[in-house]
Order: sequence, then C-alpha cells, then structure tokens
Amino acid sequence: MADLTSFFNPGSVAVIGASRSPGKIGNVIVKNLIKSGYRGKIFPVNPKEAEIEGIPCYPSIERAPEPAGLAIISVPAAKVLEAAEECGKTGVKYLVVISAGFKETGKEGLELERRLVETCKKYKMRMLGPNCVGFMDTHVPINASFAAGFPMKDEIAFISQSGAMVLSILDWSFQAGLGFSKFVSLGNKAELTEAHLIEDAAEDPYTKVILCYIEDVENGPHFLEVARRASRKKPVIILKSGTSQAGAQAASSHTGALAGSDLAYETAFRQCGVIRARSMPELFDLAVAFACQPVPKGEKVAIITNSGGPGIVATDNVELKNLKMARFTKETLNELRSYLPPESNIYNPVDVLGDAKADRYRFALEKVLADPGVDSVVVLVCPAGVTEPLETARTMIELGKAYPEKPLFAAFMGGERLHGGVRALSEAKIPCFTFPEPAISAISGLVGYARTRERPQKEEVFNFKDLDKKIVKAIFYDVKKDNRLVLLGSEAAEVVAAYGVPVAPTVLSSSPEEAAGQADKIGYPVVLKIASPKIMHKTDVGGVKTGLATHDQVKAGFIEIMDNVHRYLPRVSVYGVEVQKMMPKGIELIIGVTRDVQFGPLIAFGLGGIYVNLLKDVSFRLTDGLSPREVINMIAETKAYTLLRGYRGEKPADIKAIIEIIGRVAKLVNDFPEITEMDINPVFAYNKGACALDVKITIS
Repeated sequence: MADLTSFFNPGSVAVIGASRSPGKIGNVIVKNLIKSGYRGKIFPVNPKEAEIEGIPCYPSIERAPEPAGLAIISVPAAKVLEAAEECGKTGVKYLVVISAGFKETGKEGLELERRLVETCKKYKMRMLGPNCVGFMDTHVPINASFAAGFPMKDEIAFISQSGAMVLSILDWSFQAGLGFSKFVSLGNKAELTEAHLIEDAAEDPYTKVILCYIEDVENGPHFLEVARRASRKKPVIILKSGTSQAGAQAASSHTGALAGSDLAYETAFRQCGVIRARSMPELFDLAVAFACQPVPKGEKVAIITNSGGPGIVATDNVELKNLKMARFTKETLNELRSYLPPESNIYNPVDVLGDAKADRYRFALEKVLADPGVDSVVVLVCPAGVTEPLETARTMIELGKAYPEKPLFAAFMGGERLHGGVRALSEAKIPCFTFPEPAISAISGLVGYARTRERPQKEEVFNFKDLDKKIVKAIFYDVKKDNRLVLLGSEAAEVVAAYGVPVAPTVLSSSPEEAAGQADKIGYPVVLKIASPKIMHKTDVGGVKTGLATHDQVKAGFIEIMDNVHRYLPRVSVYGVEVQKMMPKGIELIIGVTRDVQFGPLIAFGLGGIYVNLLKDVSFRLTDGLSPREVINMIAETKAYTLLRGYRGEKPADIKAIIEIIGRVAKLVNDFPEITEMDINPVFAYNKGACALDVKITIS
C-alpha cells in the first residue's frame, strides 16, 4: 500500500518556479500555500528573486536551509527534468509537477515524461502529474495548487483526471455550499494514479465519500485490487467518460461483437463495488447523499406528497431504479386514515393533498418514518397557496434527527416560494432537489452500496485439480509454429477438454476414408465440418453436414464439403474435415471470452445458437477474481436463466454444470493470456450435465 500521509501533510514545501509577478502560476501557488493556513515551511525557488510574498527565496532547491518534504515544480517542460534531478539529490520524497508539455503534446513529450518517471524511480520519489493543477487538503490544511480559492472543510474527496474539472467544481462548490476533504488533480498520471489516490482516501479519517472523474484507468489489475478493498470501507463513486478499446479490438467472435467499448468499465465497476455516476449532477447528488445521510437497511421507499402527479413520477422511478415501494403496516394505515382527510391516499405514495400545511406533513412523516417496513423516505412539496415550505422543512429536520437510521430526502418542486425551505434543508444536510428523480437515484446509490457491503469478505474461489496445462501449451506451440492465430475446431476442442470442459468428441481427417473410419470409432450419427482458420461461418459455404448415420454417408459428405469449399473459396487454405459426434439437443447457450486492454479477459454467458446477435441476451464478468457467487448472478441476469430453471413444464437444466464450465473457461484464459478471443457456441445444457459443441479460439 502506498502511504501518502506525508504527501498531503509535508513538513515543508519547495515551490520551484516561484514568482513575484501576480497572476503567474508560480506566484499563485505560493499565495495559496500561505492563504490556506499551511503550517509547515515554504521555500520559494527562483534564482532571480530574494523574497516572494515576504518569504526568503532561494536560487535552487539545493540552497534551501533544509530538505523539502514536497516540491511543486512549475517551470517550462524543458527544465523539469533538471529540477526533478535536483529534488532527488536533496532528498525530496514527493513531487507535484504542474508543468505541461509532456505526453499530451505527442511523441517528444511522451519521451520527456518517460525520462521524468525514470528520474522519480531513481530517487524513489512519488509524483503527481505532470500537467496537473495540484492538490488541496482542507484538514491539514494545505493548498498545493494554482486553483482560485480553497474549498470548505467537509468529508468528500474529489479526484479528477481533468484539471479544468477541478477548477470548475471548486468554483461551483462555493455557491452550492458543498465542502471537501481533498481535491486532487491527476494530470497525466505518469506515476501516481487514480488507484493510489483512492487507496489513500479510503484510509483517510477525514474522508467519508470518494468521488472520481476519470477518462481511463492506468493499470487495470491494480485498480480492481484497490477498488475492491476501498469500496468495502467507503463509497467510491466514479464518473467515467470516454470509452475503452475493447470493442475496437474484437469483432471476429460473437463475444467480441457483443462487448461494447464501455462494457469492461461497467463490468469492472460493478464487480469491485464502485458506484458509477452517469453525469456530473448525479456524481455530486450521490456525494451529498452519502455525506449527509445514513446507508439504508433495505430497498423499501416511502413517498409523501401534496400532489398526485409528482407522486406517480416518483413511484415510477422507484421501480425503474430496482427499488421497492414500502408497504405500510395495518397500524400505520389506520393512524393515517384517522387523521388525514378522507380524500387523501393513505397507501404509498401518501398524498396529503394540496391544502396540506406543515402540521399535516408532520403527522404523515412521523407515522411513515416509524413504520418498520420503511427504509427510506422522500418528501415532495409543490407550492400550493397554503403550502408552508419553511415550516415543512423544519419539521423534516426535526423528524430526521428522531429517526437517524433512515435516509430522508426532499424534492421542493418550485422556485422562489420554496427557497426558504430549500435553504433550511441544505443547511441541515438533508438533500433537497427540484424534482423527484435525483432523490430516487441517490437512494438507489445508497441501497447499491449497502449490497456491496453485504458481500462476503472472502469470496469462495473455483478450485480445479484436473487441469492439463501441458496439452494446451503444446497445442498453442504447434499453432504458432504453423504461423496461425486461429485454432482449428479439433484443436480448440482439445484445449477446453484439457481444462475439464465436457466437449463433443472432434477429430480432424484428411481423406474420405479417414473420416469414415473416425466416424466408426466415435459412433453415429456424426457431424462433418470444414477445417480452415480462414472460414468463420462454415454453413455459408456448404462446409457442414449433419446427421450422417453410416460409413458411406460420411465418405460422400466429406467429398461434397470439399467440393463446395473449393467452388466458393478456391484460394482458401483447407486442413481437412472435422468429424464430430452429434450430440442430443439441449438448451443452446454461449460461453465466450474477449480480452479488454485495461482489465483483461471478459467472460460472457447467454442464449447461444443462431440467436446470439439477434437477442443479445448476454451478461459479462471479468475473470479476474471471478467467484461462483458472481457466476450465479451472471447467469441469473439473463433470459437463459428462465429456460434453465424449467420453462412451461420442462425439466430444469443442470445449472451447476454450467457454473463449472464458466469457472473452467475463466481459469483457462487467466492461465493463458495469449488467448484473445474465445467462443463456445453452442453449449448444450441438459437435465444432467452439459456439452460444448463448437469451440473457436484466437490467440495473439
């Protein structure tokens, strides 16, 4: 684990490139350090100045009275390497490189950045940047940035790959009344990455919520490892923009075609417990919710409203976000019925009617909060003529304190008339929105995090002892020796069989007589398939014959397949014809793999056969850390699960056998990183057992 305590709280700071000129970044950084109340020593470094902002200035960091704990470098890119070298020689442990002009500028800048990282490694320095705004910590306090202003103190850490986002959010936060524990601008992430900063924030006693804006992940496996640990301690909420390269890489398999460009991030976040925000407003709505409200015990939401329409909108969103509308006890319903007007709806959503004043809201809210079947409450207020927004807000504040274990949200649906109530709720840290949807989304985030925390600390893992790596290595060696990247069907079948995947017997034959002899050994009926790494869709060129039941039929089928292929594709290299035992029909499934550039192998499961691309009934998981529990969830997400459990009187399929096949495939692709794509389509699921029929494997 990277301990960044001394990075955020250094005993002294050197500012290399400090300036006396107002408006220059080197001057702003020095002023920010002073204004933030930083209690350590500040060493401005500039050979042309004697003092800056009333502090003695030094011609070089080597001339400073003592080694600095942190050095902030703000000089032209061409001079950064020299400055970093001097920092390393004087014992500096941490660098913040503000300067731009590195990999974001092209090839020369990339080389310069590489040399900068090598210098950091040479002297064992940790570095933030280059091309960053810097960082702020309100609890130290320290402002090691050139941002305008210093955030209010609170418990939200914001880590951003975009410097402009840091500057914009900081400026917005003053108007919104939102405080932070830390602000960090990652810049080019040449050394310290989002994972290092998430790891630090997870251990920070002054941080309750971790927010990130990222455009990519620098080191996928490290990110997954850190995010899994961090999300068990604190909510990690990420707004991810841009797309990965997974989709562009893989299009030769069904799995590759189904894996969208952003799918790996979506899957990675879900598996390691990260909450994904879809927009900037949602990112900060979630931040406020986690910072100000408790994590609910369940998913049951109650709504109180003075207008029917907004109540219906809120109810629709509860279902849309996979939450549940709370069902009140008989006692609660009787109490609501005894007090509220006869026209009121006492069931959820509770409609206190348009003429409701604060006292009616109080009664309804108190009864609803007290109900054991309610986990969270949303109060909707529309500005009717008799509405008392401020008094209603005060009622919510009071009752929120009386029931601190239940999240309480508001949607004051109006403008100026409701402003006093909105301000009172904001000051009391009860999230208040203009419309119901953000409140429901925030509750959904809270509930999702509660589920993450319920996951077992130590996941059960797949443990297979009957794997034969030697066979797989030998097959891959022969394929590469043959200057191929695509395995023949018989080779692919042998690979998965070596890892214990039940597969239909498949052998390669080079003549009609050999094919017929192989069929006699395998047993009838059989299927014949053309064997060529260049032919992906065999049926399109007459390269498949099914249901062959005799020796002579196989010989004739072999000849016909070869004639068809030579007619349609005369120049394509053909290795022969594969003879495969024809298996009884089962539920057709697909199990496939595509490899993402950041996170490694993605495994897919869903309905197979000819309907794969039409129905797209597929769920994905990363094979990194894949557990049987995740595989069960993966299967349950698909329509295939309904068929597997037994649909319309059919007997249920052997789901345990499918789980095991997925686990074995995951182990195979983890053990052999040269596998770039893989499709087992179809896999036939039976009442007892399962069998792979058509296996495609591509290697790098």
